[in-house]
Amino acid sequence: MLRLGMTNPPYILEHLEEMAKILNHPRVYAFLHIPVQSASDSVLMEMKREYCMADFKRVVDFLKKKVPGITIATDIICGFPGETDQDFQETVKLVEEYKFPSLFINQFYPRPGTPAAKMEQVPTQVIGEKQKVLVTEESFDSKFYVAHNQFYEQVLVPKNPSFMGKMVEVDIYESGKHFMKGLPVLCQSLPVLDAKVYTPSISKPLAKGEVSGLTKEFRNRLGIHPNLTSHTPAATLHNSASSRMGLQLQRLHQDCVLRAAVGLALVALLFTIFTKVCN
Repeated sequence: MLRLGMTNPPYILEHLEEMAKILNHPRVYAFLHIPVQSASDSVLMEMKREYCMADFKRVVDFLKKKVPGITIATDIICGFPGETDQDFQETVKLVEEYKFPSLFINQFYPRPGTPAAKMEQVPTQVIGEKQKVLVTEESFDSKFYVAHNQFYEQVLVPKNPSFMGKMVEVDIYESGKHFMKGLPVLCQSLPVLDAKVYTPSISKPLAKGEVSGLTKEFRNRLGIHPNLTSHTPAATLHNSASSRMGLQLQRLHQDCVLRAAVGLALVALLFTIFTKVCN
């Protein structure tokens, strides 16, 4: 079997019929690698490519029509100097349209001595996605708080005590091998003073010191006033605790007196019965 390697659009534009015949030969793989690099004509021009987007599409469309099931592989360079978000989106649309089964994506590298290395470079970390993350702990190096998004991907956020245990909306601005970094929305730089903070709870959070799961009726039985929390002044808490303790002691005393009276009555009854039996 023979496999054709890589070729650029201008080299086969005038030989498409012959290429189709070759690729249809039973002893030739129906495969061809045709680099596109970018779907933006302005970027292709800056790259000094000798073709435009229409040339690339003409080659691919012709071969897909004449060689049923052919595999078209292609290359893409991201972040070439001067590339805009619109240029990038044009490339994304091309990929979505053709769904290349083999796609090689490379980040632009300014090779020393080349004209492109002297051009204004595109920032390498461009993400700009907004995510809601739940902040749960401090990072090992103590430089960030650790949060996770809906997909349990780790996101590092600035250390702001008000974020801990909260859902925070962040702008993702950097990514690493096992993490992303995010800045809270509405904050353009550090230190962070304001951000969109959400509570992960469905209902209103309990006040500090308030115990969950206690109904109002049960709290009343325990003698716990609903307005008493850890924010209540110490004197008030002390008086309340003393009142509850006094009430509990009073109830205990009444219970002891009642039990003693019942006990004495039982002893008297048993003594009377015993006396009658003996006589």
